[in-house]
Amino acid sequence: MTVKTLVRPPAAPDTSARPQRSRWVWPWVVAGAVSVAGVLLVLVGYLGLGVLSGAVDWLGLVAEPVWNPTDSVFGGLAMIYGSAVVCVIALALAVPVGWAGAIALSEYLPPRLARPLRMSVELLAAVPSIVYGLIGIMAVRPAVAWLGDVPGGDSLLAAGLVLAVMITPTIVAVSVDALSAVPDRYREAAYSLGLTRREVVRSAVLPQARQGMRAAVLLGLARALGEAIAVFLVVGRADGRLPTSFGELIDSLVHPGQTLTTKLAGPEPVLAGTSGPYFASICGLGLILLGLVAAATVWGTRRSSGAKGAQRADRQRRPGRMRAELDKAVALLRLGALLLPGALLVAMLAVLATRGSAAFSPSFWFTSAAGSAGGGVSDQIVGTLLLVTTTGLISLPLGFGAGILLGVHASGRAARVLQTVTVVVSGTPTILLGLAGFVIVCSAMGWGRSWLAGAIVLVPVVVPVVALTTAGRVGGMPAEMTESALSLGLSRAQYIRSVVVPYAWPATVTGLLLGLARAAGETAPLLFTATVFFGAPALPDGIVNAPVQALPTHIFTLSQDSGDPQAVSQAWGSALVLVIITAVLLSVAVALRNRFEGERWTT
Repeated sequence: MTVKTLVRPPAAPDTSARPQRSRWVWPWVVAGAVSVAGVLLVLVGYLGLGVLSGAVDWLGLVAEPVWNPTDSVFGGLAMIYGSAVVCVIALALAVPVGWAGAIALSEYLPPRLARPLRMSVELLAAVPSIVYGLIGIMAVRPAVAWLGDVPGGDSLLAAGLVLAVMITPTIVAVSVDALSAVPDRYREAAYSLGLTRREVVRSAVLPQARQGMRAAVLLGLARALGEAIAVFLVVGRADGRLPTSFGELIDSLVHPGQTLTTKLAGPEPVLAGTSGPYFASICGLGLILLGLVAAATVWGTRRSSGAKGAQRADRQRRPGRMRAELDKAVALLRLGALLLPGALLVAMLAVLATRGSAAFSPSFWFTSAAGSAGGGVSDQIVGTLLLVTTTGLISLPLGFGAGILLGVHASGRAARVLQTVTVVVSGTPTILLGLAGFVIVCSAMGWGRSWLAGAIVLVPVVVPVVALTTAGRVGGMPAEMTESALSLGLSRAQYIRSVVVPYAWPATVTGLLLGLARAAGETAPLLFTATVFFGAPALPDGIVNAPVQALPTHIFTLSQDSGDPQAVSQAWGSALVLVIITAVLLSVAVALRNRFEGERWTT
């Protein structure tokens, strides 16, 4: 009997499920990278052309303390001194508290307590700068007036205290990430030698996290150098105050001063016109400020060379009777430092709830403003949401493309240069973005004050955040996912579309919401490009000469009239509304991060 074997003919390969050619990937990725580099080039080009529009005495600009446009004397030394003083005060207060709080959050608390405390710190970091300015007017200025026996309380010390509160959450958040990245094997090895918790942190953890914690300080310094509105409200803006002795230096701390950012945030950039020595000197101050921020940012984010994180446990273990007691004392200090940001958040919310009680009325949210300080803020809410939404729609593809390029090609020299440029753009003072937008978009292009111009100048605020969070997510992608995708014969573009994009998307959304939370509170760029105090409709009917009303600039204008109780009450109510909107964005971002953190996405 013959047995016949049935043989199935080979089937044609099914190509329907195979990813198609993705010609759009590289243009999209390159567009994101070019947008980041383009922002910096446009900003430097604008300032450079401004400097070339008139004669600039660079020696006088950096060495002369007197600023007197009437006599064509443009000395910026007093402003450089003011910027240095407020930053030193801020760092002297914020660095010890920030580092101690980060160590407590990472090394001492269980996750169930660390997570809500970390969220409270991040909420502090997302509080709009105009709100910090209001806190400075209400609490810091009276304290300085009492301390220094000077009327008003506007001073360099008040500005430094406000900046210290502002940058502490940034130092804590970035330092926690650096500490969390230290592998547990270092801690386990140190504990196995019989070290206490304090000795483990000092000998095994801090050497490994030193680079990231230093970056946290310098990124905080970059924000302090670039902050304009909060300092503008409490520094006093007095030109030419430069001490000549140690006694005068101490006395100058409790008297009004001037910084580079407050000079650029005042009316003089508009009064200076678009050419001539006055305008050129203003642009020269902008270049000096941008150079300071860039230097601090690049130094703080440069890569470490060499094994600086070697363990030094053998040198740290020293016998003594007070080891346990010292360990307990240090733990209490660090936990106390961690509680300080939480106490600040509770106090800030209590002040906002007390002073801004108007925001608890539904009519305040849904009625238009009336007169100089009456009615509600419905038009301002609509304008703010319009600016934030438009900024998000423009920033998402650009930031996502730049982040994919950074993450996929992180080992290349071009990617390292792009990463440096991205970090520099993220630390650029927003007042410079506003000035560039005013000259280029509003004046040269003839748009006037326009909601779209405001959204465009906010894009550089959001794009670096999206790019860096996306790149961080891609950098942590398991190697086996890449190997599996490439072993299937996927092209580089198909690999990005089918593997990298789905994996990085959750982090991108988180970065977008965090960036928009910061953009929602920006004031300086909108003052020059997009907003007016009253008279603009809730929704514009065009682009050219189509301003809107927005919450940050509304609060800033009302806060200038501190002698009118109704204006002050309206400003606090508007600030509470803005904080609520920002908190909603941040809460969504944190929820997404907690939901997707550690997951592997693929298609």
